[in-house]
Amino acid sequence: MTTIPLSLDDYTELPSDKIATVVTYLEMREKPQSRTLIERDDLLLRKIERVDIQDYSRLFRKIGEPWLWFGRLVMSDEDLTKVLNEESRDLYFVMENGVAIGLLELDFSIGSEVELAYFGFIPEQIGGGAGRWLMNHAIDLAFARPGVDRLWVHTCTGDSAQALPFYIRSGFVPYKRAIEVADDPRLKGILVVSSAPHIPVLA
Repeated sequence: MTTIPLSLDDYTELPSDKIATVVTYLEMREKPQSRTLIERDDLLLRKIERVDIQDYSRLFRKIGEPWLWFGRLVMSDEDLTKVLNEESRDLYFVMENGVAIGLLELDFSIGSEVELAYFGFIPEQIGGGAGRWLMNHAIDLAFARPGVDRLWVHTCTGDSAQALPFYIRSGFVPYKRAIEVADDPRLKGILVVSSAPHIPVLA
């Protein structure tokens, strides 16, 4: 592994097969008193009790490919099955006319804290109000657990430009930043080269 010193006051040049994003961490210390409630009779939130890895991976890829989501795609089926079936992890699919179009994953493994681990919709659903509907469910589910006093999430510059302001409007407060450097998953064949054109392929 090549180690490159990071400059905190200037540019740091990366190899062309690497990508870098700025990650923003946000938290919510209590359930918001005022929220815009949206009714969606066309959508159903289905808790997944027994995960079909192929169904999950297809949905994960369709939602995340435009934003270079790859963390779950590099895991073996065995490891992914183990993670998704953890007792402390709740997984939901958003269903429309019997078809999965959205994903919500909450990680309750840290006691009083809940991580909004994954949250997203297929590209065709973005911008139509489904995100607000799902976020309301996520907040309600997180704070319904006894003893929970913190819900947190992170997003990065690889995600949709709408993500960060959406989380802030939802009541999350930014509290930390980090820089994430990783192999470009498109060059590894994990995602197609045309994924995430806002992050150009360099090699």
